[in-house]
Amino acid sequence: MRVLDLDMDFFLSDPCPLAPLGERPDEGCARVWRDEDVIRFLEEQCGLSRRHPVPGAIFDTHDKALDFWHARMQEGRLTTPFEVVHVDTHSDLAFGPPGTNFVLNVVLSRLPQQRAAIDDYHKAVELDEANYLLFALAFRWISRLTYVRNPRSHQDIPRQLLDSDGNIHLRSFISQMMEGKNGKEPVVPFDVYDDYRQFKQTGYDFVTMAQSPRYAPESADRIMEIVRQYIRF
Repeated sequence: MRVLDLDMDFFLSDPCPLAPLGERPDEGCARVWRDEDVIRFLEEQCGLSRRHPVPGAIFDTHDKALDFWHARMQEGRLTTPFEVVHVDTHSDLAFGPPGTNFVLNVVLSRLPQQRAAIDDYHKAVELDEANYLLFALAFRWISRLTYVRNPRSHQDIPRQLLDSDGNIHLRSFISQMMEGKNGKEPVVPFDVYDDYRQFKQTGYDFVTMAQSPRYAPESADRIMEIVRQYIRF
């Protein structure tokens, strides 16, 4: 199965500085893509159609993708592991605080079937919209990850997550000690597109989009209304 995971800030000319909690970036930080360019990307690069919308959801912060995926699993509509195509200005792999240590040393120490304690991680202030994909990888939900970057994105993929071939392989001293119980952590193929025009994939089972208000000015909100036409709620 394959999930298209969009972030609204991808459709900006430049990354915006993170705004304070409850605020939006200044309108001058970036230009919002034209409607026709957004539509062209969704239809030509992603193969979406307004005549045949795909099941999905739009939410405010990107970490809510975990809740959405988990709910679909419980319904039996999404089976693991699944492919994720992540279209974003940020990798959401814990490049900044709180970093990778909690996932690599705490989450990986747990039995795989006990790792998806999403509410607990939120309460511990360890899970947020900048690292939720790292948690999904640690839960062993993802079989392949494709990252389609905004052309002006900063390099923010933590090198310690990658093996010598550039694929994702979560590992730590703790995870190696726990291999007798947990088995080896899987190697997840990881593709990165620096030029979104080189990307083209179709056939999604679900489409989700995050508004990410602290990363995009208010004028970008119209992008959500465009994407909404391609989603069946």
